[in-house]
Amino acid sequence: MRRREFVSLAAAPAILRSQQKQRPNIAFFFADDWGRYASVYREGWNSVVRTPHIDRVAREGILFTNAFMATPSCTPSRAAVSTGCYSFRCGAAANLRGGSWKGRENPGAKLPGFGRLLEANGYHVRNHFKTLTMNWLGGESYGRLDSFHRYSQYVSAAGSADEARQRKAAVVEQAKGSIRRVLGERGKGQPFFYVYGPINTHRPWVRGSGRKLWDIDPDALQGKMPSFLPDVPEVREDVADYLGEVQALDLMVGAFLEELDRSGERENTLVVLSGDNGMPGVPRGKCNLYDLGVRAPLMARWPARIRAGLSSSDFVNLMDLAPTFLEAAGLAAPVTMNGRSLVGQFDGKSDATREYVVTSRERHVPDARAGSLPYPSRAIRTREFLYIRNFKPERMPMGDAVAGVEEKSYEFLATNHELLTYKDMDESPTKAWILKHRREAPQFYDTAFGRRPAEELYDLRSDAQQMRNVAGEARYASQRAALSRRLMGVLESAGDPRLQDAFDRPPYIEEGA
Repeated sequence: MRRREFVSLAAAPAILRSQQKQRPNIAFFFADDWGRYASVYREGWNSVVRTPHIDRVAREGILFTNAFMATPSCTPSRAAVSTGCYSFRCGAAANLRGGSWKGRENPGAKLPGFGRLLEANGYHVRNHFKTLTMNWLGGESYGRLDSFHRYSQYVSAAGSADEARQRKAAVVEQAKGSIRRVLGERGKGQPFFYVYGPINTHRPWVRGSGRKLWDIDPDALQGKMPSFLPDVPEVREDVADYLGEVQALDLMVGAFLEELDRSGERENTLVVLSGDNGMPGVPRGKCNLYDLGVRAPLMARWPARIRAGLSSSDFVNLMDLAPTFLEAAGLAAPVTMNGRSLVGQFDGKSDATREYVVTSRERHVPDARAGSLPYPSRAIRTREFLYIRNFKPERMPMGDAVAGVEEKSYEFLATNHELLTYKDMDESPTKAWILKHRREAPQFYDTAFGRRPAEELYDLRSDAQQMRNVAGEARYASQRAALSRRLMGVLESAGDPRLQDAFDRPPYIEEGA
């Protein structure tokens, strides 16, 4: 598609009115902590979960098999999507929260967000629940209804089977009602952009809910656990409960699609599904640059434009969505954006230059380490290798240990959702099991919480689970050096503040920390 130049709403209302019939609606389903889990992906845990509605979007449009989050921490991940930039460029939003930004220039404030650009060019922009970073999104927020979006807690609290069915129906109706509200509020013929941000897959969820609510047998996961996770009943149940919440997302996607189709807006609505982080509360998941932490689900349906049944293995960073949405709307992406549009992939094209993706991590929980310091890492992922540069290997990757916590009971550790120790990993039954079995199963403890070397290199051709670090092996010296040069070149070109250690100082951390 040929890109049009940016136009302001005030300057060219006649042009905008003429474009409105051609420009698509955009419905973005962006779930909190939803990693690459849907039955359409098939392998591993995906052979256990059942997501017919998510799969339908992929089947009727395009499935991306090599999509990655920009970073495995929610606020910076969403900032990267909002701005189309690497998260480390997003100023105050480059970390989850905190810092000393009052009275200081925030470089993120200079970055235009695609939501505000769509709004300025005639789109009806709305968002619901945990959405993109508001400074860049624009539009009106419908707020959060956590009772509906903690699905296992909401439905499990029912006093009878009838009440459980009523609660499930209420979740479906809420999802449908949100679409009806967006359609009802827009002007005649006006395209909409709508972000729907459910939080089902964000902890906590009810233990045993995967089996009870979704008929997911934890034992079906036996033999399917990656080698860095204990293949034990407690951990399998934890994963099954997470996959149950993925199926709750699928329920909402189904309601979403049904209402869109019923409204007559199906053909010219671009529906995009994705998530902002990997699975929380497990080793190598959320807050890590391994695949479990940053590999993303991504599929899109746009019947008027995307041919059904497409698949793309091109490497995609979710910051690519910003220029994609703008190009779909007929607008040029600002020069500030690092992301590149995926509209070519929508047309069935492959891009040979999309041979890698760069991800990053700074600070997640502010007080995870002494001095409120981050754990800074950058990574480059290709088809054959994952290379990770840990800039401060002397620091603890999941945060400092808190004395005495490991001596508490398993039940306390598994059910208490206040962050207690190693704070960059959410509390969970999996984390509790690893803490309590640290002596008899030290390999899981070390993998989860131990220090990491300055460089990590994994040969994905023989080590898909990224367990054997070959960075120090002579036979991999040329690959390590080449990936390091390419990674550092990207960081330098993008102006990464980490190269000057800026993330270790105010305003990125608190004054006097």
